[in-house]
Amino acid sequence: MKRFFHLLIVFLLFALPGLSQNVYPSHWWVGMKSSALQLMIHQKEVSNKIPMYKLSPAGMKLAEGVTLKAVHRIENPNYIFLDLVIAPNAKPGKRIFSFGPAATAFKIGFELKARSNENGLSRVQGVTAKDFIYLMIPDRFANGDPSNDIIPEYRDKVNDRKNMFARHGGDFRGILNRLKYFNQLGVTTLWLTPVIENNMPQVNEWGNMIAGYHGYWFTDHYQIDKRLGGNEGYKEFCNELHKNGMKVIQDAVYNHVGNHHWFSLDPPSKDWFNTSQGDKGPNHREEVFYDPYASSFDRTQMLDGWFVPHLPDLNQRNPFVATFLIQHAIWTTEEYGIDGWRVDTYKYCEEKFLNDINTALSREFPRLTVFGESWVNTLTANAYFTQSNINAPFRHNAKGMLDFQNCFAMLAGMNEGFGWSNGVGKMYMTLAQDVLYKDPMNNCIFLDNHDMDRVFSVVDEDWKKLKMGMNWLFTLRGIPQLYYGTEVLMKNKKTNTDATVREDFPGGWPDDKEKENRFTNEGRSEKQNEAFNYVSALAGFRRNSSAITSGKMMQFIPKDGLYVYFRYDARQTVMVITNTGEKTAKPDWTIFAERTSAFNQARDIITGKTKSLKDIELEPKESFVFELVK
Repeated sequence: MKRFFHLLIVFLLFALPGLSQNVYPSHWWVGMKSSALQLMIHQKEVSNKIPMYKLSPAGMKLAEGVTLKAVHRIENPNYIFLDLVIAPNAKPGKRIFSFGPAATAFKIGFELKARSNENGLSRVQGVTAKDFIYLMIPDRFANGDPSNDIIPEYRDKVNDRKNMFARHGGDFRGILNRLKYFNQLGVTTLWLTPVIENNMPQVNEWGNMIAGYHGYWFTDHYQIDKRLGGNEGYKEFCNELHKNGMKVIQDAVYNHVGNHHWFSLDPPSKDWFNTSQGDKGPNHREEVFYDPYASSFDRTQMLDGWFVPHLPDLNQRNPFVATFLIQHAIWTTEEYGIDGWRVDTYKYCEEKFLNDINTALSREFPRLTVFGESWVNTLTANAYFTQSNINAPFRHNAKGMLDFQNCFAMLAGMNEGFGWSNGVGKMYMTLAQDVLYKDPMNNCIFLDNHDMDRVFSVVDEDWKKLKMGMNWLFTLRGIPQLYYGTEVLMKNKKTNTDATVREDFPGGWPDDKEKENRFTNEGRSEKQNEAFNYVSALAGFRRNSSAITSGKMMQFIPKDGLYVYFRYDARQTVMVITNTGEKTAKPDWTIFAERTSAFNQARDIITGKTKSLKDIELEPKESFVFELVK
């Protein structure tokens, strides 16, 4: 009975007039490394409802363990910002922040929670070279709950699988229903394109009316899209993955929001968004950040340009914008326990802000991983945006990047004839420039993604070529990422739209034909099963290979299209050998004696068969991963 009355009192307090504001963050935690917290309150004329306070140098005690340090009023009276200090000894619980005389006080309800004691253990573990990342668009992967396909209060009420530009209904429940599939494939980490609410209408892009099914058009940072399962569904999703020994990467966008975001519809201030060039696009030239001859004009155009007109560009030079984004990233990491962030459009953001948010995240979550996404023109640019050995005026602190240059090199190795800087010659040259990175093992490597032509189509559906790429993907330095469906040979190229490379995974919907269900052996063709089993075998070997996940690498200059490199440590030596030439190749082992002299046999990690080194011979387009044995 006593507990009942306590709950009733709490309910009544939070039902008082003035407690219905939109408060961001919605709640926080005690025991954070940083004691500072800035609340944004969004409500009509809210700045006129909180009286001015003459704060003492020590601030004003708002509630138990919470001190008000400053009140910020800005141009738009619908917003007010409160700087709080959370005491180190503050206890978890709900608070009421009261402003003004008791009879007419303006009240804000806020809760401080206890932090998870599993951070760094079963959650917020970080993603390393021991992991295998599987990238998917959740709307396109599997539909486990048709009841959330259409949300009546959302602007876009279309769900139509026959329309490649519309939403199709995939969700968290559909993904969780396929955990067995991920275990069979050897996946350790799921990276979903953004899950934050995209309450946007369909938008005209390049002549097509497109839904925000991909997730990159945010409309409320603190809400997970209800069509995927909402906040509680995402919490269940992350918890279930962690219970099954898997990790979660969340996709972040700091650069922009959708034009129906609540602070786009009601901007807090004139400088909340970058407007120096209207809604015109950036120049997309990342060179402006490290070019010693760059102009301020070009740099400003890069930073202030809008990616597309319906995505207002956030001004991270505004300290309130920066704090909002930083606190949201910390809030999300603690709330859901994600293990890493992939940051979209990294090169379009303010550099100091990027370092600040990375520092804040690593302070609270030391094992958390951050990948920056920058589709860049050169390897120098790729290295510049991460911890590097480049002596530039600005030094970035991201631990890793999506390694586009490595991707382009592997595509060249699969598809181009051998040359000094072509084919595997490009792979050799690209990897030789790892000297630019502080630790290239932190980079995420891949063959394709949701913005690119599918790799199976890029290699003209040649399984031998794709095997080369898979061998490289799972044995080179870095963290491998596979785009959903590549393991069952999904194919297509972009034709005036990205939608053609973002098709539904066959078998993910209740009305899909069972004979075409790619989640099962029976639903896959013989070639698709071969591909699935090949990826699974590579992933399984990699997971238990100390040489690949934490060892060194040595490569040899390609000759006549024969490319050989080794991954090795004190316990294991792995040799990856590929013939991209036009003739049968028999290696000259005197060249590779530096790594092979202690061995005389090689075990094929796919078939398990062992053969003498002197008997190894490769036909054109053959590629093998061998573990060397004595």
